[in-house]
Amino acid sequence: MARIFIVGSGVVGTATGKGFLHAGHEVTFIDVLPQRIDQLRSEGLDARDTLDLRAEPGAFLFLTLPTPNVGHRYDLSAFEAGSTSVGEALADAAEKHIVVVRSTVPPGTAEGLVQPLLEKYSGGRLGEDFMLASNPEFLRAASAVEDFRYPWMTVIASRSARTRERLAELLLPFGGEMRFFSDPAEAEFVKCAHNIYNATKISFWNEMWLVSQSLGLELDPIAQTVARSAEGSYNPLYGIRGGAPYGGACLPKDTQGFLGLADTIGLDMPLLRAVVAVNDTLAEKVDQEADALTADVA
Repeated sequence: MARIFIVGSGVVGTATGKGFLHAGHEVTFIDVLPQRIDQLRSEGLDARDTLDLRAEPGAFLFLTLPTPNVGHRYDLSAFEAGSTSVGEALADAAEKHIVVVRSTVPPGTAEGLVQPLLEKYSGGRLGEDFMLASNPEFLRAASAVEDFRYPWMTVIASRSARTRERLAELLLPFGGEMRFFSDPAEAEFVKCAHNIYNATKISFWNEMWLVSQSLGLELDPIAQTVARSAEGSYNPLYGIRGGAPYGGACLPKDTQGFLGLADTIGLDMPLLRAVVAVNDTLAEKVDQEADALTADVA
């Protein structure tokens, strides 16, 4: 049985903590909102407003704090406050604890923000006095508890091999495929790309829906067919090699041609235009690098 603290007890934190409780671990929820603490306590859960590690054995401290956006940037103020409070608690700790960044954060947050704050307020050093890892969540709001208990993917990252092993031991019983990284920024990037990919796919089919409406066609059977016919849908490895623009006979022809079709029906397709623009930019970059290489050889 592991000792676990959930720092930030919103949807993600509550689902994470309840999942660990169901697996038989000892869990304490930490939050700054009195109403949230009262709600958790009304469910018979151990919820507190202060993290105290003075009498605790080596524990896992999961940071599940909110990271909303403000315009085109993440607001990490709650993450800074939470990391500061954890650092202060670590200053009084007699044992070495593992701090786990579980929230969705921009790549580089664990080592660029959390680690300096933990070291500043604990007076300790990473590796000597505490450990640090990234374990991004893949929970849907409507089914967060079930998603935690039955994950399809678990991502663990830490500079420390032993820390990766300990997190794997904790999370392996839940099942699902496990992926390991030595750089926490890679795991943080995974979660950001995961969400952006989902958003892009939704916007793609919404743009296609606008076209289908203009043409008087029903999109659902078309989309369901493409989901089976397009290699980008059924092959998870298709198109993921970065630095290689698409080419060949079909993709350039149909992306450009479909933009012309949209023009004839008076419909703008900003996502498709962006697809073409990104590909053109990358193709130009690849050509320039090839020319430079040829010049060097010559």
